[in-house]
Amino acid sequence: MSNPDTLESLINQDTKIKVSSTLDKSVGKKYLIDGSPETCWTSQQGTPQYIQLSFASPVQLKRVELTFQGGFVGTRCSVEVLPWTDGGEKSAWHVFTQIYPEDVNRKQSFDLNTNSGTEFTEHRIDSMKLVFEESSDFFGRITVYDLQVLGVTMP
Repeated sequence: MSNPDTLESLINQDTKIKVSSTLDKSVGKKYLIDGSPETCWTSQQGTPQYIQLSFASPVQLKRVELTFQGGFVGTRCSVEVLPWTDGGEKSAWHVFTQIYPEDVNRKQSFDLNTNSGTEFTEHRIDSMKLVFEESSDFFGRITVYDLQVLGVTMP
């Protein structure tokens, strides 16, 4: 079992990634997490756009780190979660919090455990979705060079 004070990357080879759209194959979803500053994911035009992560086991979300391309930043983003359910019953997406990235190229970190008003802060999460509701790009495109999700894997 993980130490609750130690944050770990929640993205691994078993994490399933879905995106709302991809501009073309050269900027596909696999480049979100390849660790290379040379590659990225770029959406097609139009909002909203999203990145959805489904985890292999239940997690507690603590922080999201994003590196955008300036000019193509999701400037208003809802972090939605799907609670983990035992026994296969269906669950519904819930808004966990809102984040507001700046229109810059550098890595930006957002602590997710500061919004104590949400009932999902300490819950076991199955999936998360970053929904980019607004973009700094006139056409609504989003470009992300790196995505990290940190937290704790739950038993």
